[in-house]
Amino acid sequence: MNLAILSLIFVLAAIILGFVKKMNTGLIAIGLSLIIGRIGGIPDKDVIAGFNTSLFVMLLGVTYLFSIANCNGTLELFAKKSVALAGKRAKLIPVVLYILGVFLAAIGPGSIPVMALMAMFSMALAAQMKINPLKLVPIAVSGAAAGGLSPIAPSGIIAIDLAAKSGFTGIGMPFFFNSLLSYTLFAIVLYFFFKAYQIESDAPFKMDDLPKFNRNQIITLAGVAVMVVLVIFGKFNIGLMAFLVAGVLTFLRVADEKQAVFGIPWGILVMVAGVNVLMEVVMKLQGIKMMAAFLGSLMNESTATPILALTCGIMTFFSSTSGVVMPTMIPTIKDILATLGNPQSITATEMISALVNTSQNAGVSPLSTAGALMMAAYGSNFNPSPKEEHKLFVTLFGIAVAGMTFMVVGSYFGLFKIFH
Repeated sequence: MNLAILSLIFVLAAIILGFVKKMNTGLIAIGLSLIIGRIGGIPDKDVIAGFNTSLFVMLLGVTYLFSIANCNGTLELFAKKSVALAGKRAKLIPVVLYILGVFLAAIGPGSIPVMALMAMFSMALAAQMKINPLKLVPIAVSGAAAGGLSPIAPSGIIAIDLAAKSGFTGIGMPFFFNSLLSYTLFAIVLYFFFKAYQIESDAPFKMDDLPKFNRNQIITLAGVAVMVVLVIFGKFNIGLMAFLVAGVLTFLRVADEKQAVFGIPWGILVMVAGVNVLMEVVMKLQGIKMMAAFLGSLMNESTATPILALTCGIMTFFSSTSGVVMPTMIPTIKDILATLGNPQSITATEMISALVNTSQNAGVSPLSTAGALMMAAYGSNFNPSPKEEHKLFVTLFGIAVAGMTFMVVGSYFGLFKIFH
């Protein structure tokens, strides 16, 4: 019992140190794993065995491939051509941006790189159209968040992998559909709340004015298409296939290799891997069981999913969904369901969908990844005064709270029961 409590304290310490000192939580977690492992009598080799090699290879392969696509301008030009499809119907641009964010994130690069792309792109678009960026940017970023939970995108891969380790298999597509449904509903709320339907502006891009895809970009698009088809229909491992395609693209010199390697989000990969190592130690010391028992004592069949979702949303104000919240909280679900007597009215897919989507919505907070990206994009495109920056900071925090509340209330009324 004492070791279980101590292991949870170590997890809390890693999160707090990461947030307060602006350090990578994964690096801290790996170091703390050694200490708590020795205290708990776990051999060093067993601590190291907690490093999820399969997950790391998948994430590295996918992020490297799409770093290539980003370096040679394929993603940016694809985005511009997509917006041009709206023509003179400017009020449809937020809709196009949302769909574009979903599509780009879903085919492999995932939430973080596409959030960065969509934040910068939509913010620059708003500046060019001389409109309030809140009519475009939160909707565009929401699309990236939704698409990033597909079975072949990094965040989706992490959730599915963690679920499988807990014995919950086959959740991939229902989990993704829950994400699409919940995010689309919230994007509709944002569209009407910020009156995006009142946008009156000239079309920012015309298809005839945009360049054609060049040789390198066409090859890149073909490579991505081949990967998606073979992973979905050929059942190839997404990580290995991404490495193969990336290797071919590098051989064909479609992008600068050093720049592409530099563009890999190494910090995110280390965070995910490091926290997984610590959580494996915590699980061995029964810390997850204790956390699940505590949460279970506060729940009944009606409140289990909303309470779990709210807990994860609050955690994301101070940490990463993929790197911290999912590795910490998804393993608790099996024990929470057992504590509740494994009721037929609750499924693991429902609970995982609720906790991940609520957590990602809270990530719009300027204290978290998505919100920070939007603040950075705002600063570089609008040259705001300190007062204007503060106003956006408060607004984004409000959107994060509203999104978290929307998901928690939705989970109470069965939003995540539709696909299971």
